[in-house]
Amino acid sequence: MSDEYAPVDFWTALLRGWRGRCPRCGEGALFRSFLKMNSRCPVCSQALEPYRADDAPAYFTIFAVGHIIVPLVLVMERYGDQPPLWFHAILWLPLSVLLALYLLPHIKGGVIALLWAHRIAAPSSSAGGPDRSV
Repeated sequence: MSDEYAPVDFWTALLRGWRGRCPRCGEGALFRSFLKMNSRCPVCSQALEPYRADDAPAYFTIFAVGHIIVPLVLVMERYGDQPPLWFHAILWLPLSVLLALYLLPHIKGGVIALLWAHRIAAPSSSAGGPDRSV
């Protein structure tokens, strides 16, 4: 069944992953819930489980949210006549959480698509453990 799909370039796979779609066919859902990945694509049966994103999406999300929110806080502090700290807390904390919740599944889909495009699968664990024949 893998021969039925044309090769996918890097940017197409990345865009499909960002949208939460299978990087190969672009039609099947990548996630079955908010961040739970499907083990296989429901449309093309592409195995998705070997492409584990682990902690990378969380790090990239924190990086992106920080680079969006911190300049806005500094601009508000500079040109907003130095508002009180409670104002900053009421404004920036919910905005940071909402932005992180929005970006996290998109970034996770992009990371999974990046791993798929470069064929970087997680190593499969052997049943017998490490080979001790030295």
